[in-house]
Amino acid sequence: MNRYPNIKKPIISILLSACLVMPAWALAETEDGLPIDEIRLFAEVFDRIKSAYVEPVSDQKLLEDAIRGMLTGLDPHSAYMDPKAFQSMQVQTSGQFGGLGIEVGLQDGFIRVVAPIDDTPAQRAGIRAGDLITKIDDEAIQGISLNDAVDKMRGKVGTAVVLTLVRDGVEKPFEVRLVRENISVTSVRHRLLETHYGYIRISQFQSNTANQLRNSVEALQALSELKGLVLDLRNNPGGVLQAAIQVSDAFLSDGLIVYTEGRLPNSEMRFNASESTLLPDVPVVVLINSGSASASEIVAGALQDHGRAVIMGTDSFGKGSVQTILPVGSDRAVKLTTARYFTPEGRSIQAEGIRPDIQVEEARITAIETAPVLRERDLSGHLEGSSTGQRESSVTRDSEERDFQLYEALNLLKGLSIMKATRADTCVICQNV
Repeated sequence: MNRYPNIKKPIISILLSACLVMPAWALAETEDGLPIDEIRLFAEVFDRIKSAYVEPVSDQKLLEDAIRGMLTGLDPHSAYMDPKAFQSMQVQTSGQFGGLGIEVGLQDGFIRVVAPIDDTPAQRAGIRAGDLITKIDDEAIQGISLNDAVDKMRGKVGTAVVLTLVRDGVEKPFEVRLVRENISVTSVRHRLLETHYGYIRISQFQSNTANQLRNSVEALQALSELKGLVLDLRNNPGGVLQAAIQVSDAFLSDGLIVYTEGRLPNSEMRFNASESTLLPDVPVVVLINSGSASASEIVAGALQDHGRAVIMGTDSFGKGSVQTILPVGSDRAVKLTTARYFTPEGRSIQAEGIRPDIQVEEARITAIETAPVLRERDLSGHLEGSSTGQRESSVTRDSEERDFQLYEALNLLKGLSIMKATRADTCVICQNV
């Protein structure tokens, strides 16, 4: 007797035909060949929806939703791209679009902020990595797809959108009103923290990031002979893999940068550094936090494993997977996780992240008002000093509230520079003796 009398024979035929053209590796996953019971279950659910759902549903929509659910169930980064989503992805990778300037991901049905992009409406409004977006313009978004949420946040330049956010440490959800802008990301910025100490910020990895990095280093060296460099990768959501490899290569003279492992032969890749390097004798501190993901974790992991830089800050995001865009048909695609990243020493980045060498929590420094301190120069009739030089200020104050992690990074660089100079002086004395 037929256990499923309501199943439509054409649907079973379609499903069985689809299974017959499945690759051998997929069929091998089941102990008894084709998963017949699961196919029957799928067909029965399909038929029940067709006959009993409150409104008519087309076969095309049900099958497309089934594909979408099949990919969503794998991991947060695999997804089915319908024509609209595929076009949206192409717009985003072009580097310019109308939006808010947020890198987002899916977490427990909510949209999680991975990182705000520098100099965008989101960054200026104070949106932080880790914030959960629960509503967009008073519309609850729990359960909707990531692509649909992104579509709602993008729009015509000059139009406004209100996001409802939930943040750790804040009792109640709160709203932020943002005006969409033309998002054109500047990948690299630089400045001198003070004489001899440079600062380079990489907000995300684009195809020209390595060239911009070299230009920034040259510009800093033209201003002052560098004794230390801070490379800021905080809230950097990642980007182009090749750019991360080139940035790592700029600071390394040899050795493995990163390698990937997956099930497909072309997912096994290894990337090595070339001989040429920037600032070979200059100490480097890399700043990371929970918003540092993917490509930024590759750079931090490579420089950490080779001992080229001191990693400072908080644990990174932990996105160590590789997504491949596989076109299906003329206007659709599948974004599929196909491999994992590993650091040169074989550490998996996925769900682990990069742990800093020196843990420094995010904080702000404010001056504490104290009673005036009496010094020698304040005494009546004191002798004048004979020194003709003045020591520099310990740090440049950018605002009333300073960046504590950056402050600590600069102090560390100064200490490393002093130790280096002391060793050099000792060596000279030994040679003279």
